[in-house]
Amino acid sequence: MYDLIIIGAGPTGLTSALYALRANKKVLVLEAKSYGGQIINASNIENYPGIPSISGFDFATNLYNQVKNLGGEILYEPVTHISEDKQVTTPKNTYQASAIIIATGTERRKLNLPNELELTGKGISYCATCDGHFFKDKDVAVVGGGNTALEDTLYLSNLARIVYLIHRRNTFRGEAKYLEELHNKPNVKFILNAEITNIKGTDQLESITTNQEEIPVQGLFIAIGGEPQNQIFSNIVDLNENGYIISLDGVHTKTKGIYVAGDARVKELRQLTTAVSDGSIAATIAIKEME
Repeated sequence: MYDLIIIGAGPTGLTSALYALRANKKVLVLEAKSYGGQIINASNIENYPGIPSISGFDFATNLYNQVKNLGGEILYEPVTHISEDKQVTTPKNTYQASAIIIATGTERRKLNLPNELELTGKGISYCATCDGHFFKDKDVAVVGGGNTALEDTLYLSNLARIVYLIHRRNTFRGEAKYLEELHNKPNVKFILNAEITNIKGTDQLESITTNQEEIPVQGLFIAIGGEPQNQIFSNIVDLNENGYIISLDGVHTKTKGIYVAGDARVKELRQLTTAVSDGSIAATIAIKEME
């Protein structure tokens, strides 16, 4: 029996665990893949207050170690079901808690084009910092318009021969600072008001086609945002039309004792700062209401 089960070991979930452990609660964190969430793929974080610069891997690892050093239990088991009585089921076991925080975040959104799945790992990637070194002195493309796409393009510009930045609009959601840096990179080429319509290649990516032209590339990095994975919770929480969890106040779901935090919920801003803020608030409220 646990005081608190947290689903997801990204910045939100680990922050919730940190706060609950410091309150002397028995905590279990369940994670389907690896700790850190999407932030672990960020080559450099420069907008976190008090930390001028840190890699996503280092940030996530520091937070993970904080939780482990406080005695936090982290198991790598995907959750398959949650019941109203706060019973959590995985393929390996069933766990009981007094309260649950859902902090599953989002997964990278796909283009959903033919050949995308087949060529993933054969030229197509969703993580520039993971796979960028395979494309040294090659021609690559990045698709997206937010900070992740801009950061990926900056990172790849130091490795690849040419980086094509493809965006469906002519303005970007990402920070002006990144854009200024990219405009000063001679090997970065902007392709705006464009969408990828086709991906070519058999055993390896050969080219991409937009509504404007065909571009021979050896690598394509997809950075078009995230999408939630919340359908398994639909029996105990309400979801909006995009699959995000609807909360009454940013924390409470419709089921007593089941809370939501971070990118999995309906919210305006999905940033590292709001992720850890959500995690601390959700844990604090859950602790208060279980006492």
